[in-house]
Amino acid sequence: MSSMIPRKLKTGDEIRVIAPARSIGLIGENLTKIAKEKLEEMGFKVTFGKNVNEKDEFISSSIKSRIQDLHEAFLDKNVKMIMPVIGGYNSNQLLKSIDWSIIKENPKIIGGYSDITALQNALFAKTGLVTYSSPNFSVFGMKKGFEYIKDYFNKCLIEEKEFFINPSEKWSNDAWYLNQEDRLFIKNEGPYVINEGETEGEILGGNLCTFQLLHGTEYIPSLKGSILFLEDDEYTNPMLFDRDLQSLIHQSGFSQIKGIIIGRFEKKSEFTKEILTKVIKTKKELDKIPVIADVDFGHTYPMITFPIGGKARISAFFNKKIKIEILEH
Repeated sequence: MSSMIPRKLKTGDEIRVIAPARSIGLIGENLTKIAKEKLEEMGFKVTFGKNVNEKDEFISSSIKSRIQDLHEAFLDKNVKMIMPVIGGYNSNQLLKSIDWSIIKENPKIIGGYSDITALQNALFAKTGLVTYSSPNFSVFGMKKGFEYIKDYFNKCLIEEKEFFINPSEKWSNDAWYLNQEDRLFIKNEGPYVINEGETEGEILGGNLCTFQLLHGTEYIPSLKGSILFLEDDEYTNPMLFDRDLQSLIHQSGFSQIKGIIIGRFEKKSEFTKEILTKVIKTKKELDKIPVIADVDFGHTYPMITFPIGGKARISAFFNKKIKIEILEH
């Protein structure tokens, strides 16, 4: 199946906010207001799905409501990007109910990260639509430390040219949504190489524990020829990550992947460079492919935007500058 790269965003375009996982009720009115105003300042029109405010005991809504908003966003000719409110736990509930012909006939940008990983990789697998690991709507409610996020959002979703992923100057893992003024930023030491090498391939992945939900289903893209971008949240730890990575290694086509790029872990995961290196080095299947870690994506901030189904080129050597270039997006 050939891939479809959707049209880039332009000033004045409409962004439709939907809730394929958790409801907008989770983030509250104040954060919603800030996020909407920021996107409008960036030159976009912001609209909301009919059902984004529904909130059940899981802080989500019915499959029917979420599918309605998803389909309507793709069918609306004025909408140029679909942006999830936030992640959660249940985007994979939608997959059996999606009308894939609607997606194929109305290709457009869909972003998000975390739980949205299941939806994004399934969309690519079933239709060839390139999707984007990008900040959810809630992240646009961030007041401080947003510049790098905005820069890579623009590089991937507005600009046409190839671009390199360069490390941010500082990063954070604080509860910024609870206290926007008292932020803790940490100097970024940058990414590091675990296994050396150079390669080029198709980008797949996102949140590892969510990507794993697609294993053995019709919704997982072919791993052959891919560079996997993998990250996980505060609920992981070295043992869980090791287990989930091993499960991925057991999937069909894994022997033909080209490389792995790992996003920065949250503090609560208790990962260190030494522990992650040991995890990777115990996997003989990874010995001959480049592996880079501590790149600016995942559940810490700031984060890049990258295309799932796009193409990347990487160069990873211990005594040289690490190069990660997004070629097709």
